[in-house]
Amino acid sequence: QVQLVESGGGLVQAGGSLRLSCAASGRTFGVYTMGWFRQAPGKEREFVAAISWSFGYTYYADSVKGRFTTSRDNAKNTVYLQMNSLKPEDTAVYYCAAKPRTGNEGLSRVYDYWGQGTQVTVSS
Repeated sequence: QVQLVESGGGLVQAGGSLRLSCAASGRTFGVYTMGWFRQAPGKEREFVAAISWSFGYTYYADSVKGRFTTSRDNAKNTVYLQMNSLKPEDTAVYYCAAKPRTGNEGLSRVYDYWGQGTQVTVSS
């Protein structure tokens, strides 16, 4: 089992920045990819970004490319999502997720472990 705990959400004005953290514990040696997803009220969960645990390969949704950056600190078993130039449409609950395999980084159904989520609200 892998446990994931997100932190860093909050309320920010449009154009501002936030950094989310996701701390992993448990059987983390089996994790290959960490992903970030978000879900706004009344909408389906959507892919935001992902990073491979060992090599640091990154993947981004088109909607956040150039504004969001994901990174990891292997020593701390933590991944980060730096969000800049935030827009009201970025408002959502943000989740981190983990999977022990490669491929299909943008599909939520291939991730085995999920955090509880953290709310991000961007005011206009």
